[in-house]
Amino acid sequence: MSLTTTRKYINELNNFIDRNVKVITIRGAIYEGKLLGFDASNLSVCLGDVVVGNEKYARVIIRGDAISEILLKEKPFDLKGLSERLSKVFPNMVKYYEDAGVITVMDRIKVTAKGVEGSGPMFERVKKIYEQYVMEQTSEG
Repeated sequence: MSLTTTRKYINELNNFIDRNVKVITIRGAIYEGKLLGFDASNLSVCLGDVVVGNEKYARVIIRGDAISEILLKEKPFDLKGLSERLSKVFPNMVKYYEDAGVITVMDRIKVTAKGVEGSGPMFERVKKIYEQYVMEQTSEG
């Protein structure tokens, strides 16, 4: 894999953090839980609140060489769509950094899938747009 491809792959896996996933091993075992973290060097994963069959575990670590599939169980957040919406309200003031999973508005307000950071009246406008967008995405999914 090229460096660019590897970076995109890792960035995509970063989007799974704190999301509900299903991990299927090469032996067919199925683990369902929240992806808490992963080791980029070998793709081992750490899951929380895990269900395996009828059993529940607080934490499970699965080695990367044992993993066949990692499936996201919920719709990913559409940051690109949000950046387009913000660009309509704040023309020429919105930058979308796809690799980092970040939108900036006026280089002062930071928006990610997890929320909005900043202060002031413009922050309040961006936060309101973000909250409305999240509500619309939730009702569609």
